[in-house]
Amino acid sequence: MTPNVCVVGAGAFVPSRRVSNARMARAIPGWPAERIEEKLGIRERRFLWDFDESTGRAIPPPEDDGHIYPATNTDMCEVALRKALTGSGVEAGELDALFVVTCTPDAPHFNHDAMALHQRLGLREDAFALVVDDGCGGTTYVLDLVKKMMAGGRFRTVAVVASAFTSPLVNRDVYLDELPAGPGRTKALQGYLSMYVFGDGAGAVVLRSKETGEDGAGILASFSGNAHGDLVIRKGGGVLKLPYQEGRSRPADMAFVVDGFRVARSYPEYMRKCLETVLGARPDLRGAVKRYYFHQPNKRVMDAFVSREGLRSEAVACNVDLYGNTSAAGMLILLAEDLESGRVSLGAGDVVLVAAVGANIHYGAQLIRL
Repeated sequence: MTPNVCVVGAGAFVPSRRVSNARMARAIPGWPAERIEEKLGIRERRFLWDFDESTGRAIPPPEDDGHIYPATNTDMCEVALRKALTGSGVEAGELDALFVVTCTPDAPHFNHDAMALHQRLGLREDAFALVVDDGCGGTTYVLDLVKKMMAGGRFRTVAVVASAFTSPLVNRDVYLDELPAGPGRTKALQGYLSMYVFGDGAGAVVLRSKETGEDGAGILASFSGNAHGDLVIRKGGGVLKLPYQEGRSRPADMAFVVDGFRVARSYPEYMRKCLETVLGARPDLRGAVKRYYFHQPNKRVMDAFVSREGLRSEAVACNVDLYGNTSAAGMLILLAEDLESGRVSLGAGDVVLVAAVGANIHYGAQLIRL
């Protein structure tokens, strides 16, 4: 009999530093503060690092001050994961695998952030530690992968951590540069929208396979898919766009550039597919979903989708107006906050739905009984 893959714990970390639209607009001038809230529905975002408004540059914490914690992407992930493990009653040594979903790692190669967490938490030598380079849709995509791997019996306990670390990227020269028009685009794209949209944070979830019990807890339906479209563009960082190769790179190549039009157009298409697929597998639970944890590109885009689909707005968790878009971490942060507040409870039989789409393009969804 195939075991149930259950959520047994979740944790989150969000920085305490609140960055207003006015501060952001002074550092990266593109839209005035009022337009940022009007167009995006975002009032502020949370940043781990500060920045200098006059120069438009991030301010890293002092390297010689070992008391600053958390200060990095790995640090945020560690806080979130430790909270998830504590809430689950699972020891770190019980983990068979650790997946870190992020496109903003502290170091880009050799699974750096996952391996650092593996060492810090003292995971077993044979426990897998992998970074998955992915954006907003990456968490549900990886959760579907993990669910299928656990159903095969190789893994019993797995942690999935997701993060977004935007604050070190603040750089006026980079985010006011343009990406020239390319195939399928009639005008240049600027990166300042990304600075207005994204925030910092990390979320984690611990999954454990259990024999089917009377409570029926577990991931009841799960799927993921691939499409192809550049919703977010970052051309630099690879060997084709090395900064020291003259004529091969420009400042905007190092920016995460959001194509707002494509995001607004594709989000409802793939999110609707997410809902239809997982609820189609369990039509008896269509009216039983207590909370929806959606990727939040910005509040205006998500609110429009929720209204169009006729979903109860009070059932859709939201924090993007205060935290910013926390990319792959967003859904796990929402779940962890709901568990902490008692809005939903593990073991209570609450049915929740997680769905996301993003980047280039991964999408997926899970219908879960907690």
